[in-house]
Amino acid sequence: MKNNAKKITIPRSIGYGLTDIMGGGAFTIISAWLLYYYTTFVGLTPVEGASIIAIARIVDAIVSLAIGSITDNFYKYKIGRKFGRRRFFLLIGAPLMFTYILLWVTGMNYWYYLVSYLLFEIVMALVLIPWETLPSEMTKDFNGRTKLSTARMFLSSLGVFLATFIPGRLIAFFGEDNGYAYFINAVIFAIIFAICIFISYKVTWEKQLSPEEEREWINRSKTSERKGAKELLAAFSETVKAYISTLKIRSFRKHLMIYLFSYTAKDVFNAVFVYFCVFALSISSSVAGNMLSLSIIGIPITIVAGFLMIKIGPNSLYKVSYSLMIMCLAAFYAVYVIKPDSMIMYIFIISAIYQIGRAILDFTPWNVFPFIPDIDEIVTQQRREGVFAAVMTFTRKSTVALATFFVGIILQFGGYTAGATTQTPQAVQTIVYTMVIGSTLLLIAALAVVFTFKLNKNTHQILVAEIDRLKNNGSKREVDPETKAVVEDLTGYKYEDVWKETKGNSIKSACG
Repeated sequence: MKNNAKKITIPRSIGYGLTDIMGGGAFTIISAWLLYYYTTFVGLTPVEGASIIAIARIVDAIVSLAIGSITDNFYKYKIGRKFGRRRFFLLIGAPLMFTYILLWVTGMNYWYYLVSYLLFEIVMALVLIPWETLPSEMTKDFNGRTKLSTARMFLSSLGVFLATFIPGRLIAFFGEDNGYAYFINAVIFAIIFAICIFISYKVTWEKQLSPEEEREWINRSKTSERKGAKELLAAFSETVKAYISTLKIRSFRKHLMIYLFSYTAKDVFNAVFVYFCVFALSISSSVAGNMLSLSIIGIPITIVAGFLMIKIGPNSLYKVSYSLMIMCLAAFYAVYVIKPDSMIMYIFIISAIYQIGRAILDFTPWNVFPFIPDIDEIVTQQRREGVFAAVMTFTRKSTVALATFFVGIILQFGGYTAGATTQTPQAVQTIVYTMVIGSTLLLIAALAVVFTFKLNKNTHQILVAEIDRLKNNGSKREVDPETKAVVEDLTGYKYEDVWKETKGNSIKSACG
């Protein structure tokens, strides 16, 4: 677990970011195609298909909380010290990516699809939660973390493009009514995912511990292993309290709301867009895939967003993103109502602009996330990247599960008939209003929170400088007014209530 003062170079940033080809690609394929696949090729009703996604993600969300805590404490085991408390899970996750293929086998029953999807969701969490903590492990520098996160989102955009482009080509080749295209697509992506995750394992590193910190951590861990059932129950209780305590950090609460509202809006759009194209606009699913593949625009946009993240901060990026997407949703509705002669051309133009906003939406929250543990550190004197990553994953998967389930319910009770080539006017209107109104309201909610979010490069630098001053035995009484105001605004705590001395903080700060 030694970093040996390694630098955050572009090649290393790319190697780290490769895992998000899986993160962005798998989530995109699942959100855009899985419900449509269930209702078209498997014969499940919208509620049955949506319930599989919802149940699996809720169970996975609970499991994700445990994974976050496990990775934070995995260093106490020899295998964690050898392979890394975070990176070990990348090593075992690479071959487990082949469970993705199980989702796309036709001719099975409801329970098969539920179990196979649940298995893959857990495998993804096993990889993504520890992987998401690595920027905070690898460097404290704002620009270094931004470089890692920019590479991550660049490659996520590539994953999103591949996840929309390749299925469209396979559907066009095998035919609109052939489910085999989805199986071949799964095989291709399982291989890509496994290779990318293994490369990330090879090029990343974790926080270096001094020999004294290693000995203290190991001794403390051995003591904890001898605890009885009562002590273990108390430890579990403390873990739950740790998760809840993250919500006391004001910036994290706001970051979480922005993240959940905006990503859920994107999920609602993805879940309904193919239905919108096929049944509301009478466009084939392969052409719908071509429109989704305009996500390739996100690749250069991510580079621009990385530059703007440093220059203008996350708030401005959020505002640009959400405004573009809301305008595009209104334009989609206008095309549905008017049905102009050159409808496909208009839809492609609108889709291209939408993908610009979507790329910025994907980019910004995970570029903000590595700085949240710094805000927590000045309150708790701990490094809890795993806890925060687990809470984000838990809440994200819980809300997207509920959103997907409600989309399935709305479609079914709106008159959608599984397997039918045409739908009733009522069902078509349900599809249109779900995509346009549902996504728009969620984006507006996210935008409202953005106006109160204060974390940026300047406030983060002030915060980190204050942490360093306090670590070097600086007096809290000597804090300057600007720093005090920034700390209070970011944390939601009075300055007098942060950086309180507690037993054992030195080793916690080093080990998370």
